[in-house]
Amino acid sequence: MTPALPLKTLRLERNLTQAELARRLGISSRTVRAMETGTYSPSVTLACRVARELGRPVEAVFHA
Repeated sequence: MTPALPLKTLRLERNLTQAELARRLGISSRTVRAMETGTYSPSVTLACRVARELGRPVEAVFHA
């Protein structure tokens, strides 16, 4: 899955740092950074958790 919208933009709209989003998701901030730059494609499960944390439907955050 690749980001449909810039994850960094969505994260900043929620006033979250990479570290805070990572903590809430139970992943490393390095993984958040990699998702934001497109160098890491999350699993469907993680993509759903990211979308839920950002308050968006998964389809609005990621696409296959």
